[in-house]
Amino acid sequence: MLVLDVVTIIQVKNLSKVYPVAVKQPGFKGTLNHFFRRQYRQIKAVDQVSFQIEPGEMVGFLGANGAGKTTTLKMLTGLIHPSSGEVKVVDYVPFRRRAKFLQKISLVMGQKQQLLWDLPALDSLRINAAIYNIPEDVFQARLSELTSMLSLETKLTQPVRKLSLGERMKAELLAALLHHPQVLFLDEPTLGLDVNAQVAVREFLQHYNQKYSATVILTSHYMADITALCDRVLLIHQGRLVYDGNLDILLERFAPYRQVTIELSKPIEPEVLAEYGDIDTIEGQQVKYLITRENLTTSISRILAKLPIADLSVSDPPIEEVIGRLFSTDEINL
Repeated sequence: MLVLDVVTIIQVKNLSKVYPVAVKQPGFKGTLNHFFRRQYRQIKAVDQVSFQIEPGEMVGFLGANGAGKTTTLKMLTGLIHPSSGEVKVVDYVPFRRRAKFLQKISLVMGQKQQLLWDLPALDSLRINAAIYNIPEDVFQARLSELTSMLSLETKLTQPVRKLSLGERMKAELLAALLHHPQVLFLDEPTLGLDVNAQVAVREFLQHYNQKYSATVILTSHYMADITALCDRVLLIHQGRLVYDGNLDILLERFAPYRQVTIELSKPIEPEVLAEYGDIDTIEGQQVKYLITRENLTTSISRILAKLPIADLSVSDPPIEEVIGRLFSTDEINL
């Protein structure tokens, strides 16, 4: 049996999830077999994952698309049953979906919404308050506090469909935190948001974590989300946990470069562009370079001095790209 340490809020041991996927051969015979003698192959979405998280930690959960991040979060929140292994969150087995467990956690998915589209966000918040049995005075106090923290004072009486994407995500966070969960699971919370909205969401999450010592697990394809909020990261690849440790160490080893994007004012031959750095992509007159951090200043100075630049920006490479490059090499020793 899994023994949960008293200071550990999440403990996972050999957690796995296997999905049976039907295999269909082409042609009429394959169609008949698919109906009457269906065969399956087993897909391991999550494979023997183990880790533990302490109260108040903010942990980044990284991996390429299909690596198993969302499946793991769904098992931690009880949305799906694990195939094997053991997991406890705030001393509960998630898939049993106890009412007291559900009051202690919250899940926010950037690709899905819980607010009712045609109603004001405030109506959905009142529904949540009723579901969680939050007294009216407590509801009003929390609503006032969270609304102020998220700068939503004038937005909650508008239909959700009339809010901007950033405002909707803030309202989703408000709804998720209304019952003051101990553990917050965030799956791509800044997906599709503009830069200002991303910064606002990050600042709010950091403030909320510091004020209430809430435990946060965050998945994101935006490196800035992870670097701004998480000192520790879990890295998952093909369903297996391959790294659990300090983010800075991971970045120094496997993402020692920045992405420099330039817009040219006139076309330049690719062989000329290649003289100024490692080219990632060329699309028309937009060129993306991958430049090591220690050479960044020198390389940008050369680019500005020698190339006809209409615009230039510097950013961290997308997590997707970092992880893709990481696992396309043969020198991975995590």
